[in-house]
Amino acid sequence: MAKRSSLAPIQCVLKRLVREVALFIFRGCGSPCYRHGSEWTDESADQSRYVSSRSNRSLVLRAEGTAFAIALKARLVSPDSECRSGDLPRTLAAGYRRVAFSCCCLLLAASGIICSPASGKDRPNIVLIVTDDQGLDLGCYGNQDVRTPHLDQLAKEGTRFRMAFATTASCSASRAVLLTGLHSHANGQYGLQHSYHHFESFSSVKGLPVRLSESGYESVIVGKHHVGPPASYRFDTTLAANHRNTIQMAEAVDRFLSEREAGRPFFLYFCPTDPHRAANVRTDLPENPDSFGNLPNGYSKEVVQHYDASELTVPSFLPDRPSCRAELAMYYQSISRIDQGIGRLVQSLKDRGVWEQTVIIFTSDHGMAFPGAKTTAYDPGLRVPLIVRLPGEVPRNLDSQAMISFVDLTPTILELAEVTTADNFHGKSFVSRITDQNHDMDAEWSTIFGSHSFHEVTMYYPMRTVRERKFKLIWNIAHPLPFPFASDLWSSATWQDAWQQGDTFLYGKRTIRDYVHRPVFELYDLEADPDEIVNLANRPEHFATLGRLKKKLQDFQRETGDPWVLKWQYE
Repeated sequence: MAKRSSLAPIQCVLKRLVREVALFIFRGCGSPCYRHGSEWTDESADQSRYVSSRSNRSLVLRAEGTAFAIALKARLVSPDSECRSGDLPRTLAAGYRRVAFSCCCLLLAASGIICSPASGKDRPNIVLIVTDDQGLDLGCYGNQDVRTPHLDQLAKEGTRFRMAFATTASCSASRAVLLTGLHSHANGQYGLQHSYHHFESFSSVKGLPVRLSESGYESVIVGKHHVGPPASYRFDTTLAANHRNTIQMAEAVDRFLSEREAGRPFFLYFCPTDPHRAANVRTDLPENPDSFGNLPNGYSKEVVQHYDASELTVPSFLPDRPSCRAELAMYYQSISRIDQGIGRLVQSLKDRGVWEQTVIIFTSDHGMAFPGAKTTAYDPGLRVPLIVRLPGEVPRNLDSQAMISFVDLTPTILELAEVTTADNFHGKSFVSRITDQNHDMDAEWSTIFGSHSFHEVTMYYPMRTVRERKFKLIWNIAHPLPFPFASDLWSSATWQDAWQQGDTFLYGKRTIRDYVHRPVFELYDLEADPDEIVNLANRPEHFATLGRLKKKLQDFQRETGDPWVLKWQYE
C-alpha cells in the first residue's frame, strides 16, 4: 500500500485562502502589497510563487482577471486599483481583490482547472530509473554477453548518451549529486548514508523531489533512497516493494497509476538495489561467487536468465580468472532481472494511458561493484549508461557523444518539468542534446569533473578528476595512504583470488601493487591508453598538459566551493 503525504488540490487552495483572509483581517490592511509576476503578495508575507510554470501563468492571469472583474462588479475595487502604502482605500480594495482572487482560485480548483503549477497535459510525467552499481553492461552499449531486450528497445526509442559520467563512484554520494545538481563536496553527502557511516547532505540542501513537489508534481519513490536528511529528499509517496524484485516494484507502480490523482503530473524515482552485491555467497556454485541478489529459483514471475561463466568476455580491467567469471555471470543475471522489471514498468505506463505523456530516463549510480570500478576515479567506475526517451513526435534511436555529468541531471529534469529557479547548480541542462547532436563535440560538452571523498566512513581517500575527450587527470590527495577497499569488494571472490597471487599479479592490466599504491597525479591519454595504465604525469613532454589540467581542476574547485582546494596550498 502506498504511503501518501501529499495535499489534495482543494486542500492546497483552502490553505492559501485561509492565509489570505487571515492576513487581510489581522493586518488591518495596513501593509502594502505588490505584484510579483503572476500573483499579488503582501510585502511581509511568504513571497514564494504559487505558480512557476510558464505554461500556466496565462491561466493564472486570466483567473486573476476574473477575480478582479467579480470584485469590480461588487464595487470592491476601482478599475485602476493598485496597492500603495498609506492609501487605505486602495489598500482595502487590494485586500478585497486578493480575497476575491483566492475565492476564484478555489472555484477553479473545485472544477479541476487549477490545482498545480501546470496541468498534467501541460507538463510531462517523469520517470527516473537508477540502478545500483551497473556499468555500461547493456546490449545497446555493446556488451554482447548480457541480455537486456527491454532496455535495448528503450534505447531504440530514445537517445543513448555514450559519454555519461557519475561524479563519484560511491552510492549515496552519487545519488545526492544526481538529486541536487551539486558535487558531493558542496551538498555535504560525502559518503554512505546508512548505519554508522552517517553521511548526509546539509540541511539547507533542497533535493529534486522536493523541488518538483513544490511545483505541483506528485513525487513518488519505489526502491532505494539512501540519501539524507529526509527533509532534503522528501517524497510525497513511497511505494512498498522488494527492492531486489523489479517486477514487483513495477507492479507497485501499476497500482499507484490506477489510483493516482487525475490531472496531476508525477515524478517517479524507480531505484532497484540490483545489481549491487548482496554479501550472500553462493556456496552451491563453483568459485563461491556473490549472489548479486539472485535467488537459486528466481523471484516471483521472473524468467531466470542463466549465464555460462566460461563463455563470457572479461572486461580488460578485470582478471580473467574463474572466480571473476563466476561473479560476472551472477552480475549479468542480476541485470537481466532488472531488464524484466523495466519491461513490466513500460507496459504498465502504456496500459494506464500515460506512456506518451511520460519522459523516461535510465541510468546507474556508478560503475559495477568490482575492484577497478566502484570507488575509483577510473572510467569503469564513473562512466555510466544514460538513456532518455521523450514523448511525442521527436527523433528516435539517436546516439549522443556529448559528455554528460550527474550534476546535469537535476537542471535537465527541472527544465523538462518547466520549473524555474534562481538557485545555482554545478551542472547545466542537456535538454538541447537529447534530440540534436549537431553540437555534441562543442567545448561546453567536452569536459567533466569528478569529486570523491569517502565511501564507507573508514575509507578516506579524496580524489579530484578532470576528464576531457583525450586527456584525464586524477589528483590523489591522500596518495601516501594505501587505496582503501569497500568491505564488499575486499571480501569478493574476484579480489581475494587475485590478492593471494601476490603484489606483482596483474589485476586486469595493472599490478596489485600499483592498484593499492597510487601516485599523487595520474595523467592518461585516453585515445592511446583507454585502460588508464600508462601514467604520463612525470614525462617532460606532457608537463604543459599536466599544468593546464591542474589549473582547470583548481578553478573547478574554487568555483564549486570545494574545501579540499586548500590542499594545493599547504600540502
